[in-house]
Amino acid sequence: MGDRVGTTQLEPVPEPKYWHLKTVLSEALDSEFSVGEILPNERDLAARFGVARATLRQALEQLELEGRLQRRRGVGTTVAPPRVGVAVGPARHTWPGTAGDAWQTEGCATVVPPAAVADALETGREEEVHVVRRSRVSRGQPVAAELLYVPAVSVPDLTAIDTPSGTARARAVLRELQRLELEGRDRAVELGSARAEDAKELDRLPGAPVLVVTTRFHAEGCTAAVSVATYRADTCRLTFGDEGAVEIHDGPERRAS
Repeated sequence: MGDRVGTTQLEPVPEPKYWHLKTVLSEALDSEFSVGEILPNERDLAARFGVARATLRQALEQLELEGRLQRRRGVGTTVAPPRVGVAVGPARHTWPGTAGDAWQTEGCATVVPPAAVADALETGREEEVHVVRRSRVSRGQPVAAELLYVPAVSVPDLTAIDTPSGTARARAVLRELQRLELEGRDRAVELGSARAEDAKELDRLPGAPVLVVTTRFHAEGCTAAVSVATYRADTCRLTFGDEGAVEIHDGPERRAS
């Protein structure tokens, strides 16, 4: 029995028809269409490639998932722009909110953080911290949402009287955080699914694939802040290295319009 199991080979699984069509469509996007161009309707595309409309829809849905296409209500299916480069290497050791930061400050609240964040900050699991909400937009489209967790000990001079709430308080937290000398940071990247609140911020459906980038900022020998940034996986690609020269992405570059 053991010998037979050891020598058994799996039969090759044929490639699904929609997957082959996806490859053909991807090549057509590169050679025939420009960014922002509207694709022909499903009936015409199905007739051109000699497939059922159900097969075509599966291929289009996969290309949308991979960020090659965008479906816009009242417009149709268009060719998506190239993904936004997200630097995850040690290019710059700076605090969030410094000059040149691409993020927009949205607001601030004081909450008990998730247990994993509390452990990273080495605060008590029931201890409240400042949470600064920020967003990132590219070409008029939301591409990322961030929650920056900052314990009170990292911003001891913050005065609630001057900045009680909202964006003013968020900017005050960032300003006070920048008074610390940043000793370093470390990052982790993982694939996740958009939670309801993330999906709303990113204009995606709950459960859509996202890239979660967790950053720990170190100062005075401890973790001074933790950032949890959620990026749309269909519009972003990761860049590594000081110059961001090495890029990880699917498919060739799309032509700019």
